[in-house]
Amino acid sequence: MSFGELGVPGWGLLLLAPIIGSFLDVVVHRLPDRRPIVWSRSRCEACGAALTARDLVPLLSWLVARGRCRHCGDRLGWFDPGIELAALLVAVVAVAVDDVPRAWLDCVLGWWLLALGAIDLRRWLLPDLFTLPLIVAGLAAALFDPGSLLDRTLGAAFGYLVLRGIAALYRILRHREGLGGGDAKLLAAGGAWVGASALPQLILAAALVALLTAGVLRLAGFRLQAHSALPFGPFIAVALWAIWLFGPLSL
Repeated sequence: MSFGELGVPGWGLLLLAPIIGSFLDVVVHRLPDRRPIVWSRSRCEACGAALTARDLVPLLSWLVARGRCRHCGDRLGWFDPGIELAALLVAVVAVAVDDVPRAWLDCVLGWWLLALGAIDLRRWLLPDLFTLPLIVAGLAAALFDPGSLLDRTLGAAFGYLVLRGIAALYRILRHREGLGGGDAKLLAAGGAWVGASALPQLILAAALVALLTAGVLRLAGFRLQAHSALPFGPFIAVALWAIWLFGPLSL
């Protein structure tokens, strides 16, 4: 689809995306600590100053302030605007790949996975509050394609069991934890969305993205050793969204 064909719903999705990203940023920071998400003022994490509307315009406020708090001058970092930019990128890709009605569903899934991946990246945590509803939503989507219900159900079951099995084997061989229960639940959600038939490709794609990321980090100067670890949730999220958008490869 060309951007000239988007119409009001499509442009509305693109305009909404950075706002959604700003909200997801709040969720990512507050949910793991069980802090209020909606009924609490945003504050600078360095000086505690309350942020006003001029500080909270997605992307623009960060650019105008040159990445610093206007109260204390502390660097704000790239993480917050990164989530807002990623949310916008999700919408751009969705409307480029699918028609607008379907693109909205693509975005909901992409934004949900973005929040999960960001939380795992910051806290090594994939909250049940996000993973379990994602499993239910994937199975519920079978209402629009009843013939896929069995494939989706098996995908959810196998996704969970396979990753739990790999985690148990890793623990036996290496005598330490390698994968958490949250990873297994996220893979179960992946199976519920794309089905058991796409599950092998989902696992392979997530592993390849993880290896590629490790290679890039090494080239960038980060020292990764045998005991080094990366959260696996973001890689499952990226692979799942890509397979949802483009479908599994025909072998």
